Amino acid sequence: MEEDELIKRAKEGDLDCFNQLVERYQREVYNLSLRMLGNASAAEDASQDTFLSAFRGIGKFRGGSFRAWLYRIAANACRDQLRSLRRRPATSIDSLPLELEADQPSPEDFAMRRELGEEIKRALAALPPDQRLAVILRDIEGLDYREIAQVTGSSLGTVKSRINRGRARLRHHLEQRRELFP
Repeated sequence: MEEDELIKRAKEGDLDCFNQLVERYQREVYNLSLRMLGNASAAEDASQDTFLSAFRGIGKFRGGSFRAWLYRIAANACRDQLRSLRRRPATSIDSLPLELEADQPSPEDFAMRRELGEEIKRALAALPPDQRLAVILRDIEGLDYREIAQVTGSSLGTVKSRINRGRARLRHHLEQRRELFP
């Protein structure tokens, strides 16, 4: 079934259609949440909160990009989780799974990739939340600038500025660790 039809039926109260939308977007919402929060448990909570809020508010969806609308809800859920985590700090950041190539890397290559992945994760976590969200949405999730503006509720210029500043901070952070690059 097409997304527009699923949304229409979900607005009419069809739970099965809403569940199909959840199945389409649950991985993307979870990945965004995990990258924003750096903690698998908090990302699961934020994802669950996202879909619960989306279910309650689907009647308010006015059209446009459903994905961007859902990401905006997820971004807000992540902000709520970040506030909550600041009040009661967690002990450590869970490891993000690394995607391995089809041909098995040598143990040394694997260790270097893992270390580089951890450093990128630390660099992302060090960004201010608004820059982190913009960079993740653009460079990892592949949203265009207009969709990011919709998700964040910011102007197009603000989005471009946040992405530029976030990338500059990431670049600076990673340039300090050149030994990790081949």
